[in-house]
Amino acid sequence: MLNETDREAARQEALLCKENLRAAWLKVKTNDGAPGADGLGVEETAGHLREHWETISGKLLRGEYKPAAVRSVSISKPDGGTRTLGIPTVQDRLIQQAIHQLLSPIWEKEFSEHSHGFRPNRSAHDR
Repeated sequence: MLNETDREAARQEALLCKENLRAAWLKVKTNDGAPGADGLGVEETAGHLREHWETISGKLLRGEYKPAAVRSVSISKPDGGTRTLGIPTVQDRLIQQAIHQLLSPIWEKEFSEHSHGFRPNRSAHDR
């Protein structure tokens, strides 16, 4: 049986393993979202990550990673109003996706069958 230190090390290893990060990167890249507050798009972030990944992963492992500020954008609503949308940096989206890929299979089985928002193969519109 693993002690808490060993369990934490296993979780960190799973988060930062190449397969998980590669799958997360492909998901972020495929989404092709707008740059965050740092102004870096997907291609620019790829270069940044190649150059700085050792530092970034070290901060993640030590629990010192701090996400960047979120870029705020107002978007029009169908009724004529607007709503604010927060756009994280591509780097933060990568890290969020990598974490999501690990946690979603664990938590998914705990959700109610009647819950549809932000669920795999479901939508809030499916009610």
